[in-house]
Amino acid sequence: MKKISSVIIVFAIILVASFTVIRTASAEEVKITGVISKIEIAADQKSAIAVIKDNKSSESITITITDEATLDKFKDKRILEGDEIRTKFEKDGDKNTSKMFKKTAGC
Repeated sequence: MKKISSVIIVFAIILVASFTVIRTASAEEVKITGVISKIEIAADQKSAIAVIKDNKSSESITITITDEATLDKFKDKRILEGDEIRTKFEKDGDKNTSKMFKKTAGC
């Protein structure tokens, strides 16, 4: 009886671990450098949307920013439209969520 319950517990752990790996593998992490063409801060000021024109592909990419440090830089005007930035974001379907957002010249 103990062997059967042990096998069931091990199987359950493996099953949960495999679902965790599948979930994290579905989101793709992308790095780009480009110029900000638009910044929109939400009314509650807890998020913002930035449109970046990628230097390599010239494609406009919309990124959602939720981290406080970057939002403070938007509010303090340390990052403005027209600034060149380097960003890392997670691409999950149609939604791009920022993981890192910095000016290329520092800041």
